[in-house]
Amino acid sequence: QVQLVESGGGLVQAGGSLRLSCEASGRAFRFSNYAMGWFRQALGKEREFVAAISASTYVAASVKGRFTISKDNVKNTVYLQMNSLKPEDTAVYYCAADFQTTAQRMGVRASADYWGQGTQVTVSS
Repeated sequence: QVQLVESGGGLVQAGGSLRLSCEASGRAFRFSNYAMGWFRQALGKEREFVAAISASTYVAASVKGRFTISKDNVKNTVYLQMNSLKPEDTAVYYCAADFQTTAQRMGVRASADYWGQGTQVTVSS
């Protein structure tokens, strides 16, 4: 079993920045065995892929150039740096882990084996 705990959400004005963090843990969990990613779900909308990282990164077109995903293999933590935020970025952001896959595959399939509880990001205009 894998536990994912997100942090860093909050309220920010349009044009501002936030950094989300997700710490992964679990018995026999090995960070290197997983692609890690971020998804989001706005109120009344379907969940959508945002970004993923394995040996490489894969970022949704809607956030490319504004959002950056990175990871710290020592801390078992994945980050999502969000810059130039827009009101349409408002959503609950979920961390996800997908076993033995790539960032691109995770993004294309838009699915994962494990999910965090989510953190709210609200961007005011």
